[in-house]
Amino acid sequence: MNDQIVTLNAGSSSVKFALFAVARPWPRLLAQGQISGLGAEPSFEARILCGEAFKKPLRGETHAAAVQFVVEWLDEHFPDGAVKAVGHRIVHGGMRYAEPVVIDDQILADLRELEPLAPLHQPYGVAGVEAARAAFPSAPQVACFDTGFHRGHAFAQEAYALPIAYYEKGVRRFGFHGLSYEFIAHRLREAEPVVACGRVIAAHLGNGASLCAMKDGRSVASTMGFSALEGLPMGTRCGEIDPGVLFYLIEHEKMSVEGVRHLLYEQSGLKGLSGVSQDMRVLEADGSAGAERAIAYFVNRIRMEIGALTAALGGIDAFVFTGGIGEHSARVRREVLLGLEWLGVTLDGEANARGDLRISGAASDVAAYVIPTDEEAMIAHHTSKAAGIDMLSAAA
Repeated sequence: MNDQIVTLNAGSSSVKFALFAVARPWPRLLAQGQISGLGAEPSFEARILCGEAFKKPLRGETHAAAVQFVVEWLDEHFPDGAVKAVGHRIVHGGMRYAEPVVIDDQILADLRELEPLAPLHQPYGVAGVEAARAAFPSAPQVACFDTGFHRGHAFAQEAYALPIAYYEKGVRRFGFHGLSYEFIAHRLREAEPVVACGRVIAAHLGNGASLCAMKDGRSVASTMGFSALEGLPMGTRCGEIDPGVLFYLIEHEKMSVEGVRHLLYEQSGLKGLSGVSQDMRVLEADGSAGAERAIAYFVNRIRMEIGALTAALGGIDAFVFTGGIGEHSARVRREVLLGLEWLGVTLDGEANARGDLRISGAASDVAAYVIPTDEEAMIAHHTSKAAGIDMLSAAA
């Protein structure tokens, strides 16, 4: 039998999965896919690497049923595989968890307690763990934390200017998208090792969006903070906002706390600004005043945050675009970089249109890159180590 690792990334309405063969130095991808539209009109999509693609509508699946469907699909198409471990993307590790860890009952209970800090992600990540424990009862379940890569920030980057007792209780800037940034740091070190040692700002731009300042491949600062609301505007999340607005909404608009939470997490960002869509592809094709307004705001906030992170780094040597928008929107990349010429960035328009690895001009003082992220590969890598699979395979 072939030793394998399954990765799961459970969201509010989707379960993404991938199957990897145990290999060195990194697990090797065999298949990946997702079930989307949970609770509404779910559908299944998957592709076997260098092989067949699958697409199928489903019926009102729960997260548990979705994981079970994935298990049955994997059993059907990879009957000779033995799942040795399951790796999970867990958005919030809180103060206690930074490194990947094999999940036991106490850890699972701790992760549930963090659900209020990431309401769009944490409850569903926990649900994915519970479903996978039932589906793979003999396989270790490994939690890989999106906050982990950002641990170790300086106090001035991590704290809020509240009474220090709140910091000590855990009211601090955690940062997110860490698995993505960790993979980018790894990939950049492979592709451009000299650049990777320097001062790099990476932009994970997608339905969730943030920036991360890195020095020698380690996180120094992030635009996201205590929750996944802070920083850049996102698909449906507001990003940076004056806390006084929240007082206004509660006191004068008579909104409940739950109403404000729903507004900030699910009705704001690109969707709220445009009145059209949260999808950048739709906004770029739409061309309406609302769509253009949302794109302009998004680009402006990225530029402003780049300025702040450049100050945190004491300069910048390279910039990396990743995530769905970062990897596929030549327009957003162009408009962001054209606004950064004062930093010494010059754009190669043709390279940008093609989505080349390097999109900055040959004479640019600051290099700019497009690097596809792979959170699943990062999860599989961490899972093999945390579950001791590397050692088992070496001994076999």
